[in-house]
Amino acid sequence: MTELKILAPMGRSDMLPVVDRSLLPAVLSGELTVFPGFCDVHVHFREPGFSYKETIRTGTLAASRGGYTAVCTMPNLDPVPDSIAHLAVQQEIIDRDAVIDVLPYGAITVGERGEQLADIEGMADRVVAFSDDGRGVQDESLMRRAMLRAKAAGKRIVAHCEDNALLFGGYIHDGDYARINGHNGICSKSEWGPIARDVKLAEETGCGYHVCHISTKESVDIIRRAKHRGVDVTCETAPHYLLLDDSMLQEDGRYKMNPPLRSKEDRAALIEGLLDGTIDMIATDHAPHAAEEKARGLRDSAFGIVGLETAFPLLYTKLVKEGVLSLERLLQLMVSNPRERFGIPYRRDDYTVWDLSESYAVDPDGFLSMGRATPFEGQRVWGRCVLTVRHGAVVYQSES
Repeated sequence: MTELKILAPMGRSDMLPVVDRSLLPAVLSGELTVFPGFCDVHVHFREPGFSYKETIRTGTLAASRGGYTAVCTMPNLDPVPDSIAHLAVQQEIIDRDAVIDVLPYGAITVGERGEQLADIEGMADRVVAFSDDGRGVQDESLMRRAMLRAKAAGKRIVAHCEDNALLFGGYIHDGDYARINGHNGICSKSEWGPIARDVKLAEETGCGYHVCHISTKESVDIIRRAKHRGVDVTCETAPHYLLLDDSMLQEDGRYKMNPPLRSKEDRAALIEGLLDGTIDMIATDHAPHAAEEKARGLRDSAFGIVGLETAFPLLYTKLVKEGVLSLERLLQLMVSNPRERFGIPYRRDDYTVWDLSESYAVDPDGFLSMGRATPFEGQRVWGRCVLTVRHGAVVYQSES
């Protein structure tokens, strides 16, 4: 008979899944571990507008295979969800094709162009929060007004922090690898400078503020100090920033993402931020592209990698099994903290079942996502998802 070990995030016995054993495949044996369904507040499913990269259907299938039962989709789409009418285009596809819960972001500005605020009030009850992810809001006055309107509407501002004036054509971290190999670098201040600006605005306006995919040691420090002052700020980082740095770069588009992989010191600061609670959650920034868009090397490939199907195995292997984090703390970062911060309900019949004793090499050819670009290709990991259940119904079941 299959033995089930049922776990919840640290301190959250109310999130222990209620398992329907009749849903377990009859061929399973040995010990399996059951977690509440993971929640990712930062994914790109590319539809509408860019369905040659990913669709709501393939993105949610990939998420279910990774153990996720809820995700939040970023608004860099066509049309951009900057109005009720444009949001409805995406919502119709979600209602038709999603196999898990999908909560869309509304854009902060019209077309994500950073010039005019979107219909924040009109969309507020239909979106999880507001973001111009993929682009930083360059104008301080515009961001202040966005925060004031989002606060009045009861929503958070979620920021991709990037100062365009400091990019200078860069595409990887401005570190040793860039200098030795003749690449244009992206300086760390292009990220932490806007974070420092926005933290002050959040303190001034009282708006709830969340920082996307932080990657630098300065970002960690700014957010840590802001929290100590009582600013309503949270942040996320992604598995690749925790597990890789620019000393590991290769001349391959699989290593190109935005923000870029930073230095060893930055990676150490991110781990410290996980341990002391500065970093609130881990999100994948799942960003699929067509194969040809990622086959042009570091300079010319599109920014972004996929991550939904590898996030938990990588983090379990590299952080939990190596004693950096407890499994319950990892669940806090992947389950309860994102749901609590963004008001995403949890149902106890949403869960995912894993065989943590199974080891295998990451093989993008087997992904359910249309995207294949991952710097973790070929790495051995522990933990295979065998079942994901959403609202009491099976949405993913392993074939092996």
